Amino acid sequence: MDVDTMQEIPHAMDTQPSAEYDAVIVGGGMVGAAAAIGLGQLGLKVAVIEAREPHVYDPEQPLDVRVSAISVASEQLLTRLGVMEQLLTMRHAPYTGLETWEMDGCLTSFTAEQVGQTHLGYFFENRLIQLSLWQQIRTMDNIDLLCPHKVSQFKRQSAQQRIEVTLDDGSQLATRLLIGADGANSQVRQWSGIGVTGWDYAQSAMLINIHTQTEQQSVTWQQFTPAGPRSLLPLPGNNASLVWYDDANRIKQLSQLNKLQLAEQIKQHFPARLDADFSVENSGSFTLTRRHAQRYYQDNLVIIGDAAHTINPLAGQGVNIGFKDVDVLVAQVANAIGKGETWWQAPVLKRYQQARYYDNQLMMTAMDAFYASFSNDLLPLKLLRNGALKLANIDSPIKRKVLKYALGLN
Repeated sequence: MDVDTMQEIPHAMDTQPSAEYDAVIVGGGMVGAAAAIGLGQLGLKVAVIEAREPHVYDPEQPLDVRVSAISVASEQLLTRLGVMEQLLTMRHAPYTGLETWEMDGCLTSFTAEQVGQTHLGYFFENRLIQLSLWQQIRTMDNIDLLCPHKVSQFKRQSAQQRIEVTLDDGSQLATRLLIGADGANSQVRQWSGIGVTGWDYAQSAMLINIHTQTEQQSVTWQQFTPAGPRSLLPLPGNNASLVWYDDANRIKQLSQLNKLQLAEQIKQHFPARLDADFSVENSGSFTLTRRHAQRYYQDNLVIIGDAAHTINPLAGQGVNIGFKDVDVLVAQVANAIGKGETWWQAPVLKRYQQARYYDNQLMMTAMDAFYASFSNDLLPLKLLRNGALKLANIDSPIKRKVLKYALGLN
């Protein structure tokens, strides 16, 4: 987005005083809202701009199809932000095990006990995580939620070392630090001129909520097939979320089926361990993309979460690496404030990038390698990778280290 091509704001609006903030966050989703609380806890004055407010919670509401596996490290962050206790009063499902396999007899299993934890994480609906964060924000006098609003213009004021943000109603905000937490198509990133590298994967994914006769499960599992993985994510009660990865045209075809027809397709293509007595409750689909910003910061500007990176969802790491961004950014700002540094300028923001960029790159590359390896159906490679899965199931220090890294405990 080029500011020079935007619609001009009438001159009369230029005379209106701008509301002053230490940080303005564009995007009030899970990652943006978490960043707002973290910076607010440092005593900074923060504004969050978001177009849509999360719906209030009602336990009788149907389960959303968008769910996230919250790792132990993300749980620790949410606890520090003061939202985990409230979040656990809403629908959730803890999980204690993770299993993955391709050929029968070549299964790799991870358990919480192997890393001295009571659980590996929780499954929550994304909306409930966002809602809990918003509830916490509303208890903080130094954070303003500007919703429903969108940004119509950004303008850099170099002399004042700040960025001015004009909203869709003409009101203006001035900030020392502009934070883009506005998703994969980030308006902040595009305006700043930060480029991205990436590609679209050859597959899409379908999310399917089912009701089963099996009581609440505690193990999430994933089987690899020539067409793509088939996964089960535990949900509260007698519910689960199925994730069906496949060719984009195949997913489009499945999306056009009614619930009974879709259930029949699931029975034919998911592993036999899936409870056969289930009903389809809800479904949705999305394309798989990989994007990585070429950098995460400029003077007075930083990007976090999906605005900086989108990852193959195979291991459910998307929101967790976004929360790690938040954790590191808040820690770097706190450290700079403690040292009397200008925390909104490049030297401090560079330290955030140094702490996160290559870690995110490593996770993204690992997921890509995993994805590419299991997308090849050549028999020698298939035997090799299944042998590797079988070896990986042996309890060892390396296995525990891999699990700790996935949980963010490294």
